[in-house]
Amino acid sequence: MKTNQRTRGRRSPFNMRQIGGLLNAALTGLLLVLAAQNAVASDPFLRRTPTVRAVEKVGPSVVSITTEHLEEVQNPFSRLAPSPNPERYYSNLFDERAPSSTHDLGSGVIISAQGHILTNEHVIRRARRVSITLADGRSFAARVIGADPTNDIAVLEVETDESLPWAAPGTSADIMVGEPVIAIGNPFGFANTVTTGVISATNRSIRANQLTFHGFLQTDASINPGNSGGPLLNAEGSLIGINTAIYQGAEGIGFAIPIDVARRVVTELIEHGEVHPVTLGIDFQDLDPALKEVMGLPATMNGSLINRVRPGGPAEIAGIRRGDILTQINGQNIKSARQLYEVLETTTPEQRLQVRFLRDGKNMDVTLVAREIPENVAAELASRLMGLGLSWRDQIGFEISTVRPQSPAATKGLQPGDYLLAVNGLVLDSYDALRRAILGLRGRDRALIVVQRGRGRYHLMIPLK
Repeated sequence: MKTNQRTRGRRSPFNMRQIGGLLNAALTGLLLVLAAQNAVASDPFLRRTPTVRAVEKVGPSVVSITTEHLEEVQNPFSRLAPSPNPERYYSNLFDERAPSSTHDLGSGVIISAQGHILTNEHVIRRARRVSITLADGRSFAARVIGADPTNDIAVLEVETDESLPWAAPGTSADIMVGEPVIAIGNPFGFANTVTTGVISATNRSIRANQLTFHGFLQTDASINPGNSGGPLLNAEGSLIGINTAIYQGAEGIGFAIPIDVARRVVTELIEHGEVHPVTLGIDFQDLDPALKEVMGLPATMNGSLINRVRPGGPAEIAGIRRGDILTQINGQNIKSARQLYEVLETTTPEQRLQVRFLRDGKNMDVTLVAREIPENVAAELASRLMGLGLSWRDQIGFEISTVRPQSPAATKGLQPGDYLLAVNGLVLDSYDALRRAILGLRGRDRALIVVQRGRGRYHLMIPLK
């Protein structure tokens, strides 16, 4: 008996309707994936980061600065110290050979609708012509409104009636270590370069040649030659600092001037063309080991001993007395009299300072308001520190009119009729130069001076009292 065999195909578990449904679902899923990818690509929270928004906000106001000058302009953080051979150093200082014209590049940021540009003093030092180029390609001439080498701040003004983008300064009072920051500038001539990093530290002190700068911001955002004068921004796009230097011999370390410092200096420069030196109405000295022993202070104690309080001065008004030990200014520890002078050199008139001092073993805090030093103080200090009386002679310089007996100047053989040409590398070609040079001697124990007698020029190291 034969069995009928039927040829039967294996039945699919899905019918055609189900297969169509699966294909539609797959196609829909693919479209959803593509749509999701497009959504991710356009999601402002993923691509339009705070950095992007900050650059869009401030970038148009950043300018490239080109200077033409007669002498080489150097960054104060990279220039070499004076030669060990003073004769050679000062002969170069007074060299009369015709200098060649050169060009340098730096950065700046427009900070007002009037076209004021904030930059570093070393960017425009000795410049005879200055021009700026905006991010949109427009170029204009600019003139120097004022410059302050002590704070390394300068203000330019764009010579145009055209409307310019600008960024209002923010504040650096609430800066946090670790917060993200953005630097914009023109390193090596690459316009509007953006780098990012974090605030590595605040209130840093930097020694550069014969200058010490206090209160700097430290960042690991890349700051290269040409970045100097450009803005440092926080994640909100607020201008919190002015990039100013590279720490030579290291990578990932840059510095910026806090914008609160820069704003005070800018106000002085716009109003007066310079920053007038200030006083707190006190004289002070180092706490040497002998003084610490006599006063019963720990050997590790730091500060500056106040040995005179001037009547009617800011210190007397605040209640400070002779014998107090000043230990802090604006939260910065004071370790020596020289450091205290350096802090005052970067202080502006009418600036309020939070001062801490030690009296009878107790810390006390007061607020002082710095006052401008009278113009005649340079002559007084020159007499007190060196024993010199000086008189200005047009087109010649400062003639030594008197020499106090047994003074440092007398012991070095200086005489009336000699001319004082330079002090610690600063050429004395005006009363302002004399004031800056003499004020720079406060807290020092000696000075290198250049004196002319007849046709000869002599370099002397003179002690200071």
